[in-house]
Amino acid sequence: MTGSYFSDQHFENKDFTKESFNKGEYENCIFRNCNFEYADLSRCSFNDCEFTGCNLSMAKLVSTAFREVVFKECKMFGLQFNDCNEFGLSFQFEDCLLNNSVFYKTSLKKLRFKNSRLMEVDFSEADLSNAVFTGCDFSGAVFDRTNLEKADFRTSIRYSINPSSNRLKQARFSLSEIHGLLGHLDIEIDRNS
Repeated sequence: MTGSYFSDQHFENKDFTKESFNKGEYENCIFRNCNFEYADLSRCSFNDCEFTGCNLSMAKLVSTAFREVVFKECKMFGLQFNDCNEFGLSFQFEDCLLNNSVFYKTSLKKLRFKNSRLMEVDFSEADLSNAVFTGCDFSGAVFDRTNLEKADFRTSIRYSINPSSNRLKQARFSLSEIHGLLGHLDIEIDRNS
């Protein structure tokens, strides 16, 4: 890890598409309304940081460390979270747009997503055991050999999860979205009965 060290700082209304982003370690920092679109955040470390109203779409995350990081109201299209540094990887998302992002083979136990759009997100082979998805939209999201044991999908919608190719022991789902689990069986479900 090379670069500068930043602690307890606030970064507001910064456009890192027009000014350079200082690589380094950020601890207890707040980023508000910043534009990181296509920024290279590789090998940076974010510990106990918060991103609010930021655009991180298509940012490079090679060996990026996110530890206890909160994302709120962020646009995060096409991020490769599978490239992140896995050591201590922990974050939560609230009111975020994560369309087309990738969590392939990522360990995200107890992850929290709240009111977020996860359209066409790839969760293949990820460990999402004990994750909680509150009010999320999973249109087109991919679950393949994903560990969803004890995960909570009760208030989420539009998921399509094949029970025969994912681990679902003690996972929680709502009756109104049960077709998201049974759609792979080539059976007809009457939603009106």
